[in-house]
Amino acid sequence: MKESVKLVANNKKAYHDYFIDDKYEAGIELFGTEVKSIRMGKCSIKEAFVKIENGEVYVYGMHISPYEKGNIFNKDPLRVKKLLLHRLEIRRLLSKIKEKGYTLVPLQVYFKGSLVKVELGLARGKKLYDKRDDIAKKDARREMEREFKSKNS
Repeated sequence: MKESVKLVANNKKAYHDYFIDDKYEAGIELFGTEVKSIRMGKCSIKEAFVKIENGEVYVYGMHISPYEKGNIFNKDPLRVKKLLLHRLEIRRLLSKIKEKGYTLVPLQVYFKGSLVKVELGLARGKKLYDKRDDIAKKDARREMEREFKSKNS
C-alpha cells in the first residue's frame, strides 16, 4: 500500500547555497497544535539549520506559526525541535559532519501518511563562482526552452 506524500514547506535556498550530497528522512517531535498548524501549511524552513548535540539531532530556526484555535496549548513558533533518526544514522551523520565543509540542512517538510517528516540534506557549501555557474546554466536552459517553444508553435 503506497502512502501519500503532501509537501508542506520547501527550502529552495538550500539548493542555491549548497551542494546536496546525501538525503535522509527524519521524523519530527511535535505537539498537537503544531501538527494542526502544519496541516494548514503554516511552516517555514528558510532560515533553519540542524545540529547534533549529545547524540540527538535538533532543528533550529524552523518556524511553525501558532494555531489560531490553540489558545494556551500553542508553543513558541521558533522553539528547538527534536528530529527522530536511528542511532546508526546519527553516528554516520556525525562522522560526515566532522569532515571539513559538511553541514546538515533541512530541505523539505512533508506529510507521509499522517506523520510529519523532514528531509535532511548532507551538504557542502558553494563558493560564489559555483553559484554563478548554476545561474548561468539555468538561464541557458530557460533560453533554449523558450527558443524550442517558439519554433514548435
